[in-house]
Formats: sequence, C-alpha cells, structure tokens
Amino acid sequence: MLVLVLAAAGGLAWASERIDRSWPQWISLVVLAASAVWIGAVWVGGGAVATVELEWIPRFGIGVVLAMDGLSLLMVLLTLVLGVVAVISSWTEIEARQGFFQLNLLLTLAGVVGVFTALDLFLFFVFWEVMLVPMYLLIAIWGHEQRAYAAMKFFLFTQISGLLLLAAILGLVFQHQAATGVLTFDYRELLGGASGLPAWIMVGFLAAFLTKLPSVPVHTWLPDAHTQAPTAGSVILAGIMLKTGAYGLIRFVVPLFPEAAVELRYPIMLLGAVSVVYGGYLAFAQEDFKRLVAYSSISHMGFVLLGVFAWNQVAVQGAVVQMVAHGFSTAALFMMAGALQERLHTRDLSRMGGLWIRAPRMGAVTLFFVVASLGMPGLGNFVGEFMVLVGAFQVNVELTVVAALGLVVAAAYALLLMQRSFQGRPAPAGPAMRDFGARELAVMVVMMAALVGLGVYPQPLLDLSGPVVDGLRNATEVLP
Repeated sequence: MLVLVLAAAGGLAWASERIDRSWPQWISLVVLAASAVWIGAVWVGGGAVATVELEWIPRFGIGVVLAMDGLSLLMVLLTLVLGVVAVISSWTEIEARQGFFQLNLLLTLAGVVGVFTALDLFLFFVFWEVMLVPMYLLIAIWGHEQRAYAAMKFFLFTQISGLLLLAAILGLVFQHQAATGVLTFDYRELLGGASGLPAWIMVGFLAAFLTKLPSVPVHTWLPDAHTQAPTAGSVILAGIMLKTGAYGLIRFVVPLFPEAAVELRYPIMLLGAVSVVYGGYLAFAQEDFKRLVAYSSISHMGFVLLGVFAWNQVAVQGAVVQMVAHGFSTAALFMMAGALQERLHTRDLSRMGGLWIRAPRMGAVTLFFVVASLGMPGLGNFVGEFMVLVGAFQVNVELTVVAALGLVVAAAYALLLMQRSFQGRPAPAGPAMRDFGARELAVMVVMMAALVGLGVYPQPLLDLSGPVVDGLRNATEVLP
C-alpha cells in the first residue's frame, strides 16, 4: 500500500499543477506526513507487520514478496520523515515544473521503500533501478550550474554497479538451483540454501552497495551529485539513498555469503577505516559548503562499513544508529546549505562570514548540527560512532585506531565550516538576508529533537532493530 500510495500521489501531484501551482507541494507534504504518522503508529503500537506474497512470474520463481521487520520499519520511517523535510526544503526553491518535480521526488521515495521491504531479489533489483531514473531527472532538470555532468556521472556509477548486482543475483540463483534443484529468487530460501558460493558473486553485490554507500574508491560521484542537486535531491541522496547501500550490506551481503565475508572481512574493514579518514580529510579542504558536507558523508558512512563487517552485536547495532543519526544531521546541513544559497546566491565559504549577526536562528541551528556531525556526546551520531568503534575494537585494534582518527578530523572540518560561515569576520554586506521562518525552523526542531532523543535514550531503536540483527548474525555462524 505504501509503495502504491507514494507512486499514485506522485501522479496526482503532477496532474494537479494544471489546477493550481501550489497543489503538488501540498499533495506531497500531506501524503508523506500521513504515511510517516502511519508507520510511526505501527512502531509505537508494537504490532507485527505481515508479509505480502503474490505470484508474479512463477515459471522463474519470481514473486512479489514484501515484508517489514524492525530494521525495514526503521529505514522506511526515516525515508518518510526525510521525505517531508525534502518537500519543505524545496518549497520556495523550485519554481519551474513543480508538478513534475514532485512526481520524481515521490517515485524516488517509492523505490526506496521498495528496496527496504523487498524479499524477492528480482523485485529488489527492480526497485533498486526505480530509484535511479527519477533521481537522475531531479539533478539534471532542477540542479545547479553543472547539473548535466553531475547527473550523468551519478547515472553511470549507479547503473554500471546495478548491472553487476543483477549478474550477481543471477549467479546466486543459478548456484542455488544447481545445489537444491529449486529455481527461486526468494531471499528466505536463498539464505543458507547453498554454501561455498564463489566470492565473485559476493563481489557483484558489494560493487552495487559500496558504490551507493559510497566507499573509497567508488565515491567520486557523490560530491558532484550532492553539490549540483537541488536541496531536496541532496536531502534524499544523503539522508536516504546512501542508506540503501548500508541496508544491502546488512541484509544481503554478509548473511548470504558468510564464507566469502570471512575472506574479505579485513580488506573491507580497511576500506571503511580509509573512508572515514580520507573523506574527512577531503572535507577539510573544501571551499564549497555543500561539497564539504558531501565529503563528510563519505567519512560518516565509513563507520557504517566498518561496523557491518565487524559483524558483532554492538558494531552492527552501532551501524544502524549511525545510519539514522547521519540521515538527520546531514539532511539538516544540506537543507541549511540550500537555504544559504537561496539567500546569498553562493555556496562559497570565502564569501560568507559573520552570518550569525544577520541570521541568528540559522546560526544556532547550524551550530547544533555541526556539533552533532562531529560526534558530540548526548547526540545520536556519538552513540552510533562509539558503538561501532567498541564493536570493531573486538575484531581489529589497528583499524579501529585508524577510524578513531576520523573523529579528530571531523572536529576540524565541522568547526571550520561553522567558523567560516557564521562566525569570523563578516563578509561585505550584500542584500538583506532573511532568517529562518516558522516553516523551516519547525522542520529543523523536529530533526534536532530526533538527534537528542537518539543520543540520550537510543534503547527503543536498539530494541526495534536488535532482533533482526540477532537473526541475521545467527544465520552466519562462520563469522565470530
């Protein structure tokens, strides 16, 4: 229902533009907010969400299998909440073709929800591709000065890695058929159904998920896509779409290929540690507000990669917390970057300075999310990073020490961002700069409350995702 509602709402928003230019925004906002309340009520009510199973292509063992366990529910709720943030962040920024913009926004979110709930691997791949085209259009049509280049780079990286994913899915299915005589794409039957799978099949899954995460060295599409995308596109990319790569690692890569995961564990954990430090180093060198935040995402998602392949309870749970906390903190910083560009017509930090005097509410909000991003205790990012480091320390001390250096680098680039934009010597006075209004401030307060709640009392989130993590870990006994 949720996937269909989002897709149908996109079509309705597109058609409604002929009646009134403001209708597409309101349709998207109402549908996303109502959906978020619905999923939130499911969580609070503690009710189990039933699995949907329908025949699709039975000849090839392909079906419509959708399910929402604790991990999926958490990611879907994050998707819907940040979808609301994306709509509100684009309220005054998007002027042309508003209906088509909302259509692509909602289709992207529908694809993401499908990725987080599909348990048939062919259906999962379909939703994985559904995310691609509307996001490409969001960047190519409504992006900034180099949008065509950034959109094509995003498309090529994700499409090529997606084709590798398809080849790996087919390899997995045929290997399972050779071992059991059953042709199926059902994840539940493939899980543990064939042991000793060749490592190249796992590498195909890794290529897609590490590219979307992204990890060094397949990260180069991210800064361009983030920088050139409209604010709503950056919010969805950083807050939601990167999490599909992390989700794929947790749900598919390690549980389906435990033997290969053992062989490649330390090289992949090394990639995670390098991403933490290298992404932070590149962020420190940036002059562009959005580009700095984009590189910081590479650093933060490196913690997720490190935690997933440490594969103990603390580390994987920490990776889940980091996914949620990063979704809120980075989405807020991209929304701030978009608000500043709309007001100042620049993202260049050298042309900013002393903005707190002109917009104190924006300054206070930015300071909050900057300290959240650098891992301030009491906020959600600290909980996730601390748990990942504790769990990874049990597996490899040296890589944990390297990753911990990323916390020092994060403090440097985060505080530099704050100093050069809202503190320091005021830039030459330009046009009058309006501060945050009630609409933008309300969204920021919601995300601030989420990070404080996650930092002070993360137990509800851990209780929700814990049984799923335990179940997946129990299916991979070869990994200590």
